[in-house]
Amino acid sequence: MTKEKIAISPCTGMSPYGLVARAACSDTVDENEDVISICITATSAESGGYKNLIKKYPIIAVNGCENACVGKILAQKGVKTSKNLNIMELLNAEDLQPSDVARLSEEDEKCVEAVKRKIKELLKSQK
Repeated sequence: MTKEKIAISPCTGMSPYGLVARAACSDTVDENEDVISICITATSAESGGYKNLIKKYPIIAVNGCENACVGKILAQKGVKTSKNLNIMELLNAEDLQPSDVARLSEEDEKCVEAVKRKIKELLKSQK
């Protein structure tokens, strides 16, 4: 019997928060066999099998900021996310701030770890 999967879809924006979202989600997928990642840009462009995949599993939207682009794109595709995370809000509450759009510094890695902890909480609440 195969385990049901949970999908996470990170922000892919060109901001430090987008980089943190991608890194945290990538690590989470690598560390959990029952978690898959949904590429929001491919979903937006209706590329490949994403049209069917986004309706197959519950999806946690990992938004970089208050614009909540991930959740909005999924809603436009007829998908209601099971959970939504605003990374900027989370990191502000923890007094952390990422600094670069393309490279992770030591401080940025702390941001990634904080986001991973929150994603882990959200995953547990899904099961």
